Amino acid sequence: MRRRSLLLAVPAGLLTLAGCGDDKADNADKADKAKPSDGPSTKIVNGPLPEVTAGKGFGEKPTIAKGPGAPSKDLAVKVLVAGSGATVAKGDKLQFHYLGQIWDTAKVFDNSYDRKKSVVYPIGAGQLIPGWDKALVGRKAGDRVQLAIPPELGYGTQGNPQGGIKGTDTLVFVVDVVGSFNAKSSAQGKEIAQDDISLPKVGANKDGAAPTIDVPKGKPAPKKLVSSYILEGDGPEVKLEDTLLLQYKGVLWTNGKEFDSSYKRAELAEFPLQQLVKGWQQGLAGKKAGSRVMLVVPPELGYGDKESGEIPANSTLVFSLDILAIL
Repeated sequence: MRRRSLLLAVPAGLLTLAGCGDDKADNADKADKAKPSDGPSTKIVNGPLPEVTAGKGFGEKPTIAKGPGAPSKDLAVKVLVAGSGATVAKGDKLQFHYLGQIWDTAKVFDNSYDRKKSVVYPIGAGQLIPGWDKALVGRKAGDRVQLAIPPELGYGTQGNPQGGIKGTDTLVFVVDVVGSFNAKSSAQGKEIAQDDISLPKVGANKDGAAPTIDVPKGKPAPKKLVSSYILEGDGPEVKLEDTLLLQYKGVLWTNGKEFDSSYKRAELAEFPLQQLVKGWQQGLAGKKAGSRVMLVVPPELGYGDKESGEIPANSTLVFSLDILAIL
């Protein structure tokens, strides 16, 4: 069973507490309990906040002292490390690491650092506790932010018994904003030279627009899978069991006609890699997050001798794929 994050206001997401159910009725009940019953304050103040005593660098698991006296009744926010990446917008897919504990006791109730995997979830969309939605929209990738969230912007008067959180508890978080992604996001890796004139050329733009894919005219399609970096990122390597957050575009080798694109839908794609065609599985496994990858997929690793939508039977396919994040 996967662990579901305690910070979710609507626990239909990524992680679950050991021993928790996963059924829809249980989720709905927990979601109701997470909503504050009284109109919460929208005021944001700069403290007081407990001291971070160890693990002070971005990406390090922090150690946080107990709260200094009585907590503020308002949402308290402090930027501990200032980033310079993309600005977090309402509705973005936010990628983050976090640790949460209780103000009065310093008891840690959840953290992602021990799991050694960041979390990706919509921000400002009512799917995280209200204090997160209010505090993190407008921050930047690379920020380390400390939060003190009063009950009304956390789990309300019901608290969260599964996490040992009472309805009167102020919650303290340290959040590392790893990335923030939307339909205008692009890979930001290092550009790699494309020297093979027998292969397609893929645009290396980083502005969120769909890259060009120029298939060489009069050249035979490769018989084997081609997987090449266009932009090489520095994130973790993709594993076959991963789910990926992607931008992608696909064209036919024969005429360069586009048959699918996340850019046209203005919506990022989320795919478990193991559920995709073999060419994607083999071509993306081992590639780094933050990269743009060109795949040339022969028919036997694509759709074979069957038609699929606008893809004729026995087609060689060319893809540009931006690996934005590993979920």
